[in-house]
Amino acid sequence: MNRSSKRFTPNKNRERDLRAEIHKLSTKYPRFGYRKIYEILQDNGWQVGREKVRLIRKQEGLQVITKKKKKQLLGKSTTQLSKAEYPNHVWSYDLVSDQTACGRRLKCLAVIDEYTRHGLAIHVGRSITSRQVKRVLQALFAQWGIPTCVKSDNGPEFIAKEIQQWLKETGVRTKYIDPGSPWQNGHNESFNGVFRDGCLDRWYFYSAQEATSVIKAWLDETIQNDPMGLSLVCHQREL
Repeated sequence: MNRSSKRFTPNKNRERDLRAEIHKLSTKYPRFGYRKIYEILQDNGWQVGREKVRLIRKQEGLQVITKKKKKQLLGKSTTQLSKAEYPNHVWSYDLVSDQTACGRRLKCLAVIDEYTRHGLAIHVGRSITSRQVKRVLQALFAQWGIPTCVKSDNGPEFIAKEIQQWLKETGVRTKYIDPGSPWQNGHNESFNGVFRDGCLDRWYFYSAQEATSVIKAWLDETIQNDPMGLSLVCHQREL
């Protein structure tokens, strides 16, 4: 048999469909790199190599755009930061602001576990008081267990005497970052950036109820599409 009769014939339709699927996933998840896109393709039944996904994203200009860091003068922090060593060790929370179509303010309370880097909850409301923060934490304590420490900035919702006294009675230590030093709460700032790019900046909310539904779906989908951290989440639930 002549060798010319056994030459490989590429499937141009499959190549076109693969590129279209990568475009679709890259548009839906703008903060996902080629590794995450590759894992989603594998879960969806695509037989493709990771290097092939990287090359296609490079050819199509779909790489994640990283902002250049501005040079800053080195400073010395006065706060001793605690590094999470296991699930449920250190939680951090922060507020993210947005607005609905009518121009009214929208606030989101994002709570994350610094070890697993997963969002535990995002509470949405027109305004968020210290009592609402307490209710959110109570629900999370019942679901995930009580953390060793919680970290936040010095916002009035977080430093209220009611919150401090309740956390003390619960046995949870508190750490407050220095005023004007968001880098001391870097894990939450990073999560907030992903949250804003992947959800808030991509949706035009007409009501707080719609925002609550969309944000919850986004958080659930983000955890499901992060295979690298699912084992840590399961371990945290077992604790």
